Amino acid sequence: MKSTIAVLLALLGAPTPHPALKPVIHYTLRVDSTDLSGWDVTIGVRTTSDTFRLAMAAHPEYDDRYWRYVRDIAVEPGTITRLDSAVWRVSAPRGFVTVRYRIALPPAKSPPGLRDSWLPYLTPTGGLVGGPHAFMYVLGAEDSSVMVTLDLPASWEVATGLRDVLPRGGQGEKRGAERQWWYAAANAATLVDAPVLAGRVRQWKFVEGGVTHRVAYWPLPNATPFDTIRFVKGIQAMVHQAVALFGGRMPYREYTFQFEDGAYSGGLEHRNSVTLGAASADLARDPNAVIQETAHEFVHTWNLMAIRPAEYREIDYRTQPPVSSLWFSEGLTLFYADLLLRRAGVRLTDSTRIAHLERLLERYVANPAYERFSAESISRVAYNAPPGALGDYSASTHLQGELMGTMLDLIIRDASHDQRSMDDVMRLLFAHADQRIDGHAIEQAVETVCGCDVTPFFDAHVRGARALDYNRYLGLIGLHAAVTSGPAVYNGEPERDLRIFGWERGDGSVRLAIRHPGSIWAKAGLHSGDRLVSMDDTSVTTWPDLRGRLQRLRMGDSVRIAVQRPSSTQPFATTVHVSGFERPSVRIEGTPNSIGRAWIKG
Repeated sequence: MKSTIAVLLALLGAPTPHPALKPVIHYTLRVDSTDLSGWDVTIGVRTTSDTFRLAMAAHPEYDDRYWRYVRDIAVEPGTITRLDSAVWRVSAPRGFVTVRYRIALPPAKSPPGLRDSWLPYLTPTGGLVGGPHAFMYVLGAEDSSVMVTLDLPASWEVATGLRDVLPRGGQGEKRGAERQWWYAAANAATLVDAPVLAGRVRQWKFVEGGVTHRVAYWPLPNATPFDTIRFVKGIQAMVHQAVALFGGRMPYREYTFQFEDGAYSGGLEHRNSVTLGAASADLARDPNAVIQETAHEFVHTWNLMAIRPAEYREIDYRTQPPVSSLWFSEGLTLFYADLLLRRAGVRLTDSTRIAHLERLLERYVANPAYERFSAESISRVAYNAPPGALGDYSASTHLQGELMGTMLDLIIRDASHDQRSMDDVMRLLFAHADQRIDGHAIEQAVETVCGCDVTPFFDAHVRGARALDYNRYLGLIGLHAAVTSGPAVYNGEPERDLRIFGWERGDGSVRLAIRHPGSIWAKAGLHSGDRLVSMDDTSVTTWPDLRGRLQRLRMGDSVRIAVQRPSSTQPFATTVHVSGFERPSVRIEGTPNSIGRAWIKG
């Protein structure tokens, strides 16, 4: 053991590398248990030039701009200069160079439990580190292999998608109050795509398709006990179905589920891992409480991380450009998250596929955005675009894509006499995952599978903005949807029209975003992008303040709102009278034919 570690550390030091070996960049991330305000990073790199550049990567979906939290950056020997917000230039003699910096974590969100599961944090019992929130990368050396040493508190364990350098039984060498762990990554993209969940983490593992899958759970100190056997069993059942869908082919050698108590129940996918919020109290009530989100993020391992949009970059410090095919990457992922759980026998909120489709159609019919904006145009503003990018409309590329995937599935089944389905499309795209996808590539894959012409569908709904003729496609399986409308009700009470929200621009102001052009807020003359000045003559400058005031409104109340617009020097004031609104209800009826019965079964 010690001889192996000695060889490893020698490779990570300053000696000239063997000419047959790729250059290795060595990172050390250290967490000091006495100062949990951030962590320290050291980069060791051998240079062949007098200058090189370092950058902080931007995630394609969530550019958290962690370059804002870089502190005390220094180089030895040499000097370092900031060139841009996320780029630094190092000037140093050729040879071995060491760069040091600290990541100072921003203040935690309040109230507790609102932290996104992909955001880093530190507590006395653990945290989430690494990834794009920690590691700079060397511009021009993105393909160089990487070694990572983690210096962590001695009582902590580690769960990460980074590759183990040593067998797990030999990791975690204790050094006083700290413990060292060693990992590797093939390149910079792999490094920043592998967050590290560390601390007093509980871990389980199972094997599917000959591949090890690990389930890690970081509990809060006051965590509620839950049935961990059922928790892991549900995940394994879902994984089994996903692996079967793709014919036993997986785009990873190992996979790690990273669950965090105290985080919001969302998640973020990676090449061979996922971070997920999972409150222990929720799991105590139902061990499968987060299984749907887990399935969603896990399917992304194929449909987004392997079957990648044409616009996706491997690694970049610049914000990701708009992506036109997110309706497929997100919508079909949701389609399969639901379907695979049904195949696995996991009980879901929507008891049947018909009930699930009814709920999707109700949301779709209620929103006029889907007959105004194409799937590609909604996809382009799904990420890295400010709220209100669609004006006074709000749309979900997830919902639109899931419904379009459902209709395409029905088209394929009908054209092939139920011999083919979207399963075959997904397998075909994965078999050619070295080729990036766009709308035309997806269209071609569907036509290859069904032997039919789907260009009119793509012209109307993907590239065009025509509303889905869902009854046309439901008719292929002997069903149709009846739509009625009535007052919106929540918990047995008339629902207030709160189809509005706010967002902060970081300049001490809050902007409005209108969710529906028929809402009471739009009818009163308010528009997305308006800067909120006051409500009932009281200044409002944050989204939490606005949200609290909205929640306190009751049916029949009137509220006076003043906003400022760039086109006017005087505030615009209006009075909004709080009332209810209409909401559609969908009932799918008819007698399914043989294809319909097979579709319902899944």
